[in-house]
Amino acid sequence: MKLPISYAILTQNNSNTKQLVENLLKNRPVNGLSELQPLNGLLFSRSEINRFMDEEERHDIKVLTEESGQALKTMSSGEQKKALLKYLLQQNPDFMVLVNPFDNLDVTTQAKLKEQLLDIASNKILVQLVSRLDDILPVTTNFFKLDGDSLHQYDSPDTFWNENKTKTFNFNDTIPLPLSPFEVENPKLVSFKNVSVSFDGRQVLNQINWTIKKGDFWQLIGPNGSGKSTLLSMITGDSHKGYGQDLTIFGHKKGSGESVWDLKQKIGYFTPAVTNKFRGYHSLENMIISGLHDSIGLYVQPTDSEKHLANEWLSLLNLKDRKEDHFRDLTAGEKRLVMVARAMVKHPPLLILDEPTAGLDDVSANLFVALVNKIARESDTAIVFVSHRKEPQLTPEYIYELNPSEKGSTGIKVKT
Repeated sequence: MKLPISYAILTQNNSNTKQLVENLLKNRPVNGLSELQPLNGLLFSRSEINRFMDEEERHDIKVLTEESGQALKTMSSGEQKKALLKYLLQQNPDFMVLVNPFDNLDVTTQAKLKEQLLDIASNKILVQLVSRLDDILPVTTNFFKLDGDSLHQYDSPDTFWNENKTKTFNFNDTIPLPLSPFEVENPKLVSFKNVSVSFDGRQVLNQINWTIKKGDFWQLIGPNGSGKSTLLSMITGDSHKGYGQDLTIFGHKKGSGESVWDLKQKIGYFTPAVTNKFRGYHSLENMIISGLHDSIGLYVQPTDSEKHLANEWLSLLNLKDRKEDHFRDLTAGEKRLVMVARAMVKHPPLLILDEPTAGLDDVSANLFVALVNKIARESDTAIVFVSHRKEPQLTPEYIYELNPSEKGSTGIKVKT
């Protein structure tokens, strides 16, 4: 039996994905996908889950979880996507549009979803819009690339793969030195000793032993719900679960009188959601300088030395000629490079990067990873890189993996 056609459209951070999806679902003509025009299609995406979640919260209407009655917001990303996929299949569409279906899923859940999608592809047309080459299903027959509004079709799979294969990036300048280096007396920045955490009677972490030393480069991995966010929040001081535990941060036992502000001054922290706070018209130069003052926006007159330092960072990022450009006008990849520079401008003892490449295309992700590797090589800052996705170019020294069980997640340390 001949399998249905399966389309893959490689998207970039400048791709007008929303418009293309709308055209497909509203049966508007799209070059290279004319076969879909008379057919009925449905959307599998994060935005659809958010739409159904909004319906629940506004009108208390449960659609995806009508049988169980469980609220979508209480479910993991994997459970939400499973519920959406089940609902869509019940509608029996002629084709399904998948937008970055594997984002925000742990490795095990990704594998299960991939197996399910391959099964669906045996009898339905799939249109995959993905920003990462690794996410393209092996049954794909037709290949495209979306550049802005322009959809380019490839003559053959070989041409597609050859033209879009992963490239390695390097930054030429050295990491700029801080204006005032932090004095770190104890080389052990963070030390968990037999730390266990429970929420509402459910054990989340079980006997965690983990030490982060000056200059270490860690990758923190583990399935959804394994306790990664709990660990991070105990380090940053955002969780009270560290009190009464054998947890030492920057030489101070948790609960010995240190303030959350003292902790945060020594930690650079970045997660993609942080960029949403910077909605004003901040220049790139001011964005970097604001990292010296821990402010959202710059409300003081910068010194010449601060401007010089900001321009050194922008030069490293190949953005010096755009120092007066507004941060809000950058691509997603460029924004994240600037945000890491902002987090690193003081060379904090510890830099936490929480799912920093989520939603980026391959080119932007590889550039981001190259910057992180360089920071690890050229500074004394310890790095904790949290990610579901295995970034091929990332070079951590150690991996700390959380493995869930009924008694809570335990941790395994691996030297790479």
